[in-house]
Amino acid sequence: MASTNGYLGVTPPISTQESSEREKEVSITLMDELRRQGTFESEEEARLREIVLGRLAALVRRFVKQVSLDHGLSETAAEATGGKIFTFGSYRLGVHGPGSDIDTLCVVPKHVSREDFFEVFEKMLRDAEGVTEVSGVPEAFVPIIKIKVSGIPIDLLMARLALSSIPDDLSLRDDNLLRNLDERCIRSLNGSRVTDEILRLVPNVAVFRDSLRCVKLWAQRRAIYSNVNGFLGGVAWAMLVARICQLYPNAIAGAIVSRFFIIMYQWTWPQPVLLKQIEDGPLNVRVWNPKLYPADRSHRMPIITPAYPSMCATHNVTASTQMIITEEFKKGADIVDKVIVGSASWSELFAKHDFFHKYRYYLQVIASTGSQDLQIKWAGTVESRIRQLVMKLEYVDSLTLAHPFIKGFEQVSYCLSEEEVRAVAQGEISEAIKKRKIEDIEGKEGASTVWSTTFYIGLAIEPKQPGTVGPRKLDISYPTTEFVKLVKMWEKFDETKMGIVVRHIKSSALPDIVFDEGERQPRSTLKRPKPSKTSGKTNGTSPDMPKNKKRRSSFTSESTSAATAVPDMIKPSENNYLATSTSTQVASINPPGLAIKDPANIKSPQLPFGENVAVATNPATA
Repeated sequence: MASTNGYLGVTPPISTQESSEREKEVSITLMDELRRQGTFESEEEARLREIVLGRLAALVRRFVKQVSLDHGLSETAAEATGGKIFTFGSYRLGVHGPGSDIDTLCVVPKHVSREDFFEVFEKMLRDAEGVTEVSGVPEAFVPIIKIKVSGIPIDLLMARLALSSIPDDLSLRDDNLLRNLDERCIRSLNGSRVTDEILRLVPNVAVFRDSLRCVKLWAQRRAIYSNVNGFLGGVAWAMLVARICQLYPNAIAGAIVSRFFIIMYQWTWPQPVLLKQIEDGPLNVRVWNPKLYPADRSHRMPIITPAYPSMCATHNVTASTQMIITEEFKKGADIVDKVIVGSASWSELFAKHDFFHKYRYYLQVIASTGSQDLQIKWAGTVESRIRQLVMKLEYVDSLTLAHPFIKGFEQVSYCLSEEEVRAVAQGEISEAIKKRKIEDIEGKEGASTVWSTTFYIGLAIEPKQPGTVGPRKLDISYPTTEFVKLVKMWEKFDETKMGIVVRHIKSSALPDIVFDEGERQPRSTLKRPKPSKTSGKTNGTSPDMPKNKKRRSSFTSESTSAATAVPDMIKPSENNYLATSTSTQVASINPPGLAIKDPANIKSPQLPFGENVAVATNPATA
């Protein structure tokens, strides 16, 4: 689908030249490396996915027919009402890997309600052969049923169209299909419509897929693949790669990947990335427009979806995550440049992140409950608000960066006493608890199980200025306390069932669970300054720590307020049990990794001679 000017996209291409022989060579080695990295599924799994989707399509038609009969339609009329599934996301884009889920949209006629989807259809799924782990979340922003069919994970969304029947040849491209739909249906349809539009807007789908598969693996390995935590999600990465494909319509994967890193590093944010001009449509709904909406002007790295109504896929990006992504673009550009000249291999691009080696201080955010099902919802709620904590931390003096990790670490602990429960909720899981199994607590009085999920934020602290004397104070009590208040505002929060703790730890105190086997470096012995005469002998506990042992539920922590600091960060407390405090003293450090750098001292990666990035980054014309 070319524009009226004869090209895809909002600007002319940077180059229409075909790739060089060297770029063709590195494209071959790139695909070899992607196969070695296990990014392609087997033919057997591909066939299984097709069989599973066929079964699911038949089940959706049976569901619609059943609801139609319940509404009094005749057998013939009910059979004709149809029902259809559409895939989207990585599977529809053709870049899914082994074991990845299939994003699936169920499209139903107007007489089938959302309640039917979560009552009638969910029950049919539970009763269907080969279907396991059925979990409906009707209250989600985009209501969803998660299932596994023959071991294949599937996320099911639903959209009810204003049609009496769903024809087999239905296409979702027509904007008028969105008329008279509620917002949840429009959001559910958006994923499929955006995915299909991306595929229509790239000059060569095969090159796009190979390039995106590379970029997706790189982003996952570098821990910057997560929309919820303020990085970029799958659709945003797809749109970035698609834009580079538009700018180099005759290039192959190796050349696209090379240009991707250089152009994205040099992109003049907040200039938006657009695959086509933003269009108006038939609905009275909000379309991304920074001239009209102040919230849209605040987007730091706007990447705009091409299907109506256009939205920003990257509104979660913060100052810190933008800095991290930009730094990774530069690192990626440097590695690929070396690959092109033959002094590096593609495997170096996919090296694992160094998040847990990068910072000296981290925040732990620990969400805990005594129920597996409740933990999924509680941990998801806490994770969805981590970005708000990061944004508040960015305003703290002396903090140059707050770096959220892209996933939480889940643990199940079998506790024999209330004291063990309290310790686990605080992040203190002893070796004895780690080794314990469920059979070790069965039938024992006072024993209970705690499910916990721990999230991490790396803290980069600005170097100590010359001439300053003594330890500095880092006050993070306000952002952490506000964060705890925020998560407790969840309408289903129950302090007798849910624990939330935020605490400050040194890198040496990171638990083994965050490292791969053999990854952790031997812990070095750090010199610690002697305590001052006024400090007295202390066990490191805060005066605000609860001293009573009033029995509460076995899975909540009494210290659900933010554990923001210890009186002496240089000499951690013996148990690292942290209660609310007003300040933290930190040793002078020059944090490795992402310290703020003078742009004048950074050598910017450059496009090959004759290619001008300004062609792509100049504001698009209407």
